[in-house]
Amino acid sequence: MSEHTHNYYSGSHFYLWLFVLLTQERFMKVKVITSAVLLALMVSQPATAVDAPQSPLMKQLNNGNWLPQEEAQSLSDELYYQDAIQAYIKTLPLLNTIGLRDGSEAAFGKGYNVLPIWKERMDSRAVVPTPNGDVIYSMSYLDLKETGPLVIKAPPNVIGMFTDFFQKTITDVGAIGPDRARGGLYLLLPPDYDGPVPQGYYAFKSSTYNVFLFFRTIMGKGDGKPDPVPAVKSAETTRVYPLWDVEKEVKPMQFPDASGKRVNMMYPTDASYWQKLKTFVDYEPLTAIPEETRSALLSIGMVKGKPFNPTAKQQEMLKKAVETAPRMILARRQVGRDDQRQLYYKDRQWENSWAGATAEWMQYGTLDANQRAAFFQIAYSSAAAMVMHTTGAGSKYPYAVKDNTGKFLDGGNTYKLHLPPNPPAALFWAVTAYNITDGTMPETDQLLPSTNGYYNIPKNKDGSIDLWFGPNKPEGVADSAFIKTVSGRNFLVALRLYGTEDGFYDQTWVPDDLVQTNK
Repeated sequence: MSEHTHNYYSGSHFYLWLFVLLTQERFMKVKVITSAVLLALMVSQPATAVDAPQSPLMKQLNNGNWLPQEEAQSLSDELYYQDAIQAYIKTLPLLNTIGLRDGSEAAFGKGYNVLPIWKERMDSRAVVPTPNGDVIYSMSYLDLKETGPLVIKAPPNVIGMFTDFFQKTITDVGAIGPDRARGGLYLLLPPDYDGPVPQGYYAFKSSTYNVFLFFRTIMGKGDGKPDPVPAVKSAETTRVYPLWDVEKEVKPMQFPDASGKRVNMMYPTDASYWQKLKTFVDYEPLTAIPEETRSALLSIGMVKGKPFNPTAKQQEMLKKAVETAPRMILARRQVGRDDQRQLYYKDRQWENSWAGATAEWMQYGTLDANQRAAFFQIAYSSAAAMVMHTTGAGSKYPYAVKDNTGKFLDGGNTYKLHLPPNPPAALFWAVTAYNITDGTMPETDQLLPSTNGYYNIPKNKDGSIDLWFGPNKPEGVADSAFIKTVSGRNFLVALRLYGTEDGFYDQTWVPDDLVQTNK
């Protein structure tokens, strides 16, 4: 082999050796790097899962685990209790009516032909929310499931209404109703009625089988005081009978005198609240209960046609809800609304029970359930005539719970209420004191804590009137200008304007606030 050839091969071996060496070194580095990467991945994989962002709800709810059993049971019970509170708030208008019916029928009997009339005016012996002793009351409770369609002959000039048992107006009767104060024949149809409707009636279908008939007739002006006789005679011309009954089958009307009777017509304040509610739910068609109310009842286990068997623990919470919900409603009334819609005037304490809503408590197209509950805690019956701006025909009911300084009215103090001349009421005006918690009348030796324009109330030189409130009548004050209150108890004052005139709507006539005089 030549020297040249030897050198060639020797050089080739060197380069081959060098290539192999470098390749092995690179392989080892790659192997080391690969091993390091794999090891890093193996080690860091759990750390990546721990550090990854969790959903906020996962963090909030016990890091994805069930709650401790004791906490879960406690929260579940609390939710049931809150559901019961909401069920109470949503059904108070209904139980308000049921209380009226049950108290009335226990005292005066039941039937479509039974129409109790407070012939000597309603006073504090009737335990009723905000009763009005300045008109003659006629109230009855009809059952269209039992009777089928009913005809009601309404007197002329009545201030009245028919409502379903949630106290949603079926129709006004009287000046605001279709009869326009002439009286007439009204026909009430059951919610599931699909039969013929004869002509000649003001026909309306009720959403509930149970219907509330509420008529008020206006007293005449007697010798220095109201005369109830003409109002009673008018009320006694009311007739109620089934549409399809022949004359010989129709029961004669009964008009028991409810005056002076001690009768409790308030809604339940104990566990019977839920029992009466369940009875009503089962009796009425499903659609009689508004959907949002059915949802609230479902949450506490109350469903039409199904057993309602709350556990012992749930019974405790239902009892607690009946006791606490009224306090919550009272608290809302006491604190007031943030938007101040309940105030009639910018510089007065007089309030509006509807807070600018419709007669169905619709605010901005939405049910204001809290305002509705506030109303039905102390009152009953709502109708368009009480809300609409109807000059000379409707009625308005501003009320005050505070004096001119913003302090709550206290029955142990003496107050003066100054009313400017000519209250804007085409029919009559009245002022009444009530207990704040339930709207009943204060129980004193003055059975009727009210006065009205039919009395000979002394007037000031300009025609204005001063009325007085307190536990004792101030010296020199006429009986007709004094309303007695109960020491140690708050009260409210309601001003009624029947046949409300423009002076109220345009606020050219504004009542003063009550002023404490015994400071």
